[in-house]
Amino acid sequence: MKQILVIGAGRSSSSMIKYFLDNAVQENWFVRVGDMDLKLAQEKVGNSSHGEAFAFNALNPEERWKELQNKNLVVSMLPAHLHIEVVKDCIKLGIDIITPSYISNEMKELHQAAEEANVLVMNEIGVDPGMDHMSAKKILDDIEQMGGEMDSFESFTGGLIAPESDNNPWNYKFTWNPRNVVLAGQGGAAKFIQNGQYKYIPYNKLFRRTEIIEIDGYGKFEGYANRDSLKYRSVYNLEGIPTIYRGTLRRVGFCRAWNMFVQLGATDDSYVIEGSENMTHRDFINSFLAYDAHNSVELKLRYYLNIEQDDYIWDKLEWLGIFSNEKVGLKNATPAQILQKILEGKWSLEKDDKDMIVMWHKFTYKLNNVMKEIHSSMVYIGKDQTYTAMSDTVGLPVAICAKLILNGTIQTKGVQIPILKEIYEPVMKELEDFGMKYVEKEVR
Repeated sequence: MKQILVIGAGRSSSSMIKYFLDNAVQENWFVRVGDMDLKLAQEKVGNSSHGEAFAFNALNPEERWKELQNKNLVVSMLPAHLHIEVVKDCIKLGIDIITPSYISNEMKELHQAAEEANVLVMNEIGVDPGMDHMSAKKILDDIEQMGGEMDSFESFTGGLIAPESDNNPWNYKFTWNPRNVVLAGQGGAAKFIQNGQYKYIPYNKLFRRTEIIEIDGYGKFEGYANRDSLKYRSVYNLEGIPTIYRGTLRRVGFCRAWNMFVQLGATDDSYVIEGSENMTHRDFINSFLAYDAHNSVELKLRYYLNIEQDDYIWDKLEWLGIFSNEKVGLKNATPAQILQKILEGKWSLEKDDKDMIVMWHKFTYKLNNVMKEIHSSMVYIGKDQTYTAMSDTVGLPVAICAKLILNGTIQTKGVQIPILKEIYEPVMKELEDFGMKYVEKEVR
């Protein structure tokens, strides 16, 4: 019986663990699910006779080393910066390991050691990164095989609320880590290349430089640039491409409204606000505005950010309750932490809400001296609060990849991402069975 160790039983693990347990009899697997929160692990395993939940501190070297013994495959669902020590142990023990996280420079440095140990360290096999790589590389490889010359590549992904659960003026709810949403785009300018020219968008301009994208059956979205699109030139073998741009999707109108918080300074995470625990939402907003004994907070904010009274942005801001006298209740909090607390009161998923993943690629290329353009899109709606679209699109690619490693279909070794045909082709084929199907159309 092949032994699978899953480290971490958080929300993104739900669909993956279910897949492992559903296929355990046929594939002859036994699945151990370890988490610091034993109850969480038990909820995921349920009463399956082919799985076992246990309390596990993966950061304890002795405990980790003991648990890794005699495992055939490890899946680490830990936060990205915690993977590295687990991976090092797996290489020493000769165990293949999967993480859905971005490859860090420290992880890249383990490539030779992993190859020498005949170990596969598969990274970036979730949704973004992951499904974006696989779906893009499939078309890029097809274009290359036809003899086409790439001119531009654009790619956007968004975790959004499904249309049937979209009931607020922002057309948005938290479908993943709220902190990451509040801090999105910080830490340096977004950079990409357009018609051979390097372009940079500083954080304070990021949410005003957007692109409108329409997807059949789902309407219009807007995309803002991700931090670094340039690193994907080498990943996708597109070093000479004149245009490459990757971004995040929101519904139209979100970015302009969110930009109000950016301009106000409410997304800043670099300092603590004194007396934050005694502040109201109204006090918090007022703390960024000039002293004025005569005008209200509402008027000051409108004047400061040039918001007209009939502007749709005003409805969005008022709806969030930012002018209420509700206490913040967070001690020694940064502006970003206070804003997150306010937003969680309004943007959290309700009991019957469903989330949605939207992905869109655009390829332009020259074939036989004729310019061609292909659009590829995928929209996937979650089932419920446990098997969300985010959980399915992160966890199922991981689980399918795990199966392909264990049954010998994937033979490659070293530190990898899923851009090889032997990986993306069978993974994408099985994902279609779960409804994750890409619609490709030739525009010209």
